[in-house]
Amino acid sequence: MRFMRFMFAVSALMAFTAGARAADPREGVEYQRLASPVRTEAPGKKVEVVEFFMYTCPHCHSLDPMLSDWVKKQGDKISFRRIHFPQGGSDPLAHAYITLEAMGQPDAVHSKIFRAIHIDRSRIYRDEKALNDFIVANGIDKAKYDSYFNSFAVQTKLKRSAQAVAAYKVDSAPTIVIDGRFVTSPTLAGKPGQSEAASQMQTLAVMDYLVNKAAAEKK
Repeated sequence: MRFMRFMFAVSALMAFTAGARAADPREGVEYQRLASPVRTEAPGKKVEVVEFFMYTCPHCHSLDPMLSDWVKKQGDKISFRRIHFPQGGSDPLAHAYITLEAMGQPDAVHSKIFRAIHIDRSRIYRDEKALNDFIVANGIDKAKYDSYFNSFAVQTKLKRSAQAVAAYKVDSAPTIVIDGRFVTSPTLAGKPGQSEAASQMQTLAVMDYLVNKAAAEKK
């Protein structure tokens, strides 16, 4: 399935390249500027890129491998992090991701959780114990995970996730914020009626533009 999505994305990229706009992405159309910029956490002159995502979101699942490849290609130019869009006061998936992030292992089972939910149709997201058992079964040390899971730092960061959503004015996933100022997504960057893969590739193109724009302004 991942291979098929990749091939579909390649086809979409070829189509997008063939008919790409000569003009740069337009503010208010393909991306938006936050009225109140959010302070970034990126060190030095790196450009911060933040993805708001949800494990239960099929569009986030579809975008994830393409976004991961894009992040790798950026190298040291960017500082990338994810924020799991919290659902209510207690969200097992958001809690799990923040725990893994605190452990320094945010990618250890990231794609496996997506696969379990969207490919294997597992309902691990409905039960905190089932989700944590799944994470441990996929190579994460249980004692260490439990320690971080119940830590004050993780609990505090979980509460702050909702504050981040409000600060960035995010109302859907996937949404990408660049340099604490620019917001884009497949919904903004894409065109009505086009394929999801084409919208995603256009989103990455807009992200390229915004990263270059932010980097130039830092010089």
